[in-house]
Amino acid sequence: MTASPSVERLPTQVFSASSEASRFVAKQIAHVIRATTDRPCVLGLATGSTPTGVYAELIRLHREEGLSFKNVITFNLDEYFPMPPTSLQSYVRFMREHLFDHTDIRPGNWHVPDGTIELEKVADFCRAYEKQIEAAGGLDLQLLGIGRTGHVGFNEPGSPPDSRTRLITLDRLTRQDAASDFFGEQYVPRRAITMGVGSILSAKRLILMAFGEGKSRVVRETIEGPITSRIPATYLQQHPATVCVLDEAAAADLTRFKSPWLNAPIAIWDEKLTKKAVIWLARTLKKPILNLTDEDYNECGMQDLVALHGPASEINLAVFRGLQEAITGWPGGKPDHLKRKGDISRPTDKIFPKRVVVFSPHPDDDVISMGGTLIRLADQKHEVHIAYQTSGNIAVFDHDAIRFADFAADFNRLFSIGAELTAKIEQRINEVLKRKSPGQPDHPDVQAIKSIIRRGEAKAGALVAGVNEDRCHFLDMPFYETGVVKKKPLSEADIQIVVDLLRTIRPHQVYAAGDLSDPHGTHRVCLDAIFRAMERVKDDDWARECEVWLYRGAWQEWEPEQIDMAIPISPPELQRKKEAIFRHQSQKDKAMYPGADDREFWQRAEERNKGTARLYDELGMAQYFAIEGFVRWHVPR
Repeated sequence: MTASPSVERLPTQVFSASSEASRFVAKQIAHVIRATTDRPCVLGLATGSTPTGVYAELIRLHREEGLSFKNVITFNLDEYFPMPPTSLQSYVRFMREHLFDHTDIRPGNWHVPDGTIELEKVADFCRAYEKQIEAAGGLDLQLLGIGRTGHVGFNEPGSPPDSRTRLITLDRLTRQDAASDFFGEQYVPRRAITMGVGSILSAKRLILMAFGEGKSRVVRETIEGPITSRIPATYLQQHPATVCVLDEAAAADLTRFKSPWLNAPIAIWDEKLTKKAVIWLARTLKKPILNLTDEDYNECGMQDLVALHGPASEINLAVFRGLQEAITGWPGGKPDHLKRKGDISRPTDKIFPKRVVVFSPHPDDDVISMGGTLIRLADQKHEVHIAYQTSGNIAVFDHDAIRFADFAADFNRLFSIGAELTAKIEQRINEVLKRKSPGQPDHPDVQAIKSIIRRGEAKAGALVAGVNEDRCHFLDMPFYETGVVKKKPLSEADIQIVVDLLRTIRPHQVYAAGDLSDPHGTHRVCLDAIFRAMERVKDDDWARECEVWLYRGAWQEWEPEQIDMAIPISPPELQRKKEAIFRHQSQKDKAMYPGADDREFWQRAEERNKGTARLYDELGMAQYFAIEGFVRWHVPR
């Protein structure tokens, strides 16, 4: 789909997946390296989760296709200050682990700002860093990510376009986003050394990358909005050789995806696009769908739709009925003897009750995101299983682990259970927990304590929802169990764990988290494991009739045009859902990694569920108290 130049102010390429985008960018970098033969190739590099796929592909190109880095000089954008190079969060360490130590780049040819120099020497260091870049011949290509504040490098809002390498104070939102790497926002450095906007704009080519729903708003403002110091990334519009590389999630708010009829005439109005357009029109004009007129369509850029498929009343009715038919109080299907005329019927309704597997990436995602539906499924006598994919242990505060370890020691002492064992527990509390340095990874014993805490909370929450402990499955997928925020890649062992569970239970329905904006990507990896597992079992007899439904709620919500099944939630059910969330006491009051939303998870869930119901009401549907929405995923055949 081609965008009008008047809408997008930066050249933009959108890929279906971040992996595909990363391979594209790596190919561009490799081309620049290979094409530079008469002098060193000078690259500006970025850190963070976004470019890791690019670096992995560059390593593959080096190992398998002979890409050499011997003629490459690199300069990194930034570094926290203060920051020892051996620290877990150091960008020196990041670059060595993700690229430098796996290629033939010469040790003296890579540069990262020094986070250890004395404060009074920082200004001199920054000037010297600029001179090093200049002496190397200037940057041939600068790789960039973008923060939710619109920063590139650590150039926070307010940074001037001619700024150079300098010490800067980090925005609170930036520090909040980095909290997961430091085991808490309070441990994130308040300052950083960064190349300036002017330093970045001096590069011959710029590639800006962004992945995920969480970046979609700032991506839209960067690409379609005016140049403003409020969003430093918009300064890239002044550069003659910039390209933005996005996945579909990051591009979702661009006009060509959100409302393409405003961009250019639409040649083919299919059912999906029509539904999206009509709901957009109703929300824009604040009118119920059935009240939209031919004039509304014409005046809002949808003349083609009403001309080809009108009148408006016919289009309205078709979309209205589609939304209405997706609403059901029976997520597992309704048994024939309870059906009334006009009730929805799905392919698997003939099976009742059903075996259901609800996958929960963290131990609380099930009740946060689909607690009301979980309650409905259990109350309607389906055989409901919950599969907790990871332990969630890194999201437990140290003080909770200390409290539980103290309880265990006191419990043993009270009932005279092993004086020696009690002494060992107390020793571990003192040596491992109470003397732990800020930002230090947990000892395996502490990880175990925190896993036990979250497992107990998960079982308590499931019980409130009506699911007994014997149907709670703790998968402890290996990719997660590193003790730090950085996880291992998804492995065969992870996928096989999911396959084994599916083949043991043989479910008629699977529910999985399609909420991909969690701060450190666990949801995305967990969903990938489920998709791959379902593809492997798709030819099993039970799998041919298995429905897969994706939920959201912890970090964002489905838009109404995306929802294939909407489950109304009554006031008592919503209250029970909140009580299930409350059972996760280690996440109550303040979560370790709240992300962009400071509210507690129960507050987010309540407001999003009520908000979806309000939206359906405004579109002209029946007035419900709350709604949970689901999107159907079909196994590729």
